[in-house]
Amino acid sequence: MIKVEKFVVNPLGENSYILYDETGDCIFIDPGFYYEEEHQEIKDYVRENNLTPVKITNTHCHFDHIMGVEFVRNEFKIPFYAHAADVFWVEKAVAQGQMFGFEMNEVAPADAFLLEHEFVEFGNSRLQIIHVPGHSPGHVVFYGEKDKILIAGDVLFYGSIGRTDLPGGNYETLISNIKNKLFVLPDDTTVFCGHGPETKIGFEKRTNPFLI
Repeated sequence: MIKVEKFVVNPLGENSYILYDETGDCIFIDPGFYYEEEHQEIKDYVRENNLTPVKITNTHCHFDHIMGVEFVRNEFKIPFYAHAADVFWVEKAVAQGQMFGFEMNEVAPADAFLLEHEFVEFGNSRLQIIHVPGHSPGHVVFYGEKDKILIAGDVLFYGSIGRTDLPGGNYETLISNIKNKLFVLPDDTTVFCGHGPETKIGFEKRTNPFLI
């Protein structure tokens, strides 16, 4: 069984996740750790729970979701995975941060790319990769069918959707992908969002004003 641990980090309140199972192997999703105390909290959490980090997998590469990539990659000596269509966001990490008034360090290129219909594997667990562009061209989500979980990044929020006004965003594409790729999942799937609280697929189908 996959355990999902959420950390609300950096000045934008981004949700960073550690996922692990009974083996102790863990993955980081969207590490946005920015402050030194956030770095220490993560190191303490991994040590206290006897976890073995194996990889970083990002839903997308907007700056608030990659602030902690280099820290995690260097601290735990693990690879960083993202979708190829978001490479330009990684290359522009410093400029992204400056645009919003934040100091960002360079982020090295992804070690490998995430492909739709493939799986992120760790321990005894695996998550299906689903490509859901619209918020960013390389946005993916991670679906755990057995555990009924969806790590959704900035595609779908509680009562809302991701913004589409940044380069590579498209409103019609986002709406179409949510309806055709996410709303076909079971209603009781728990959605872990890139910002804000969790929600359920069924709840968003019934109540989300952007999608009904």
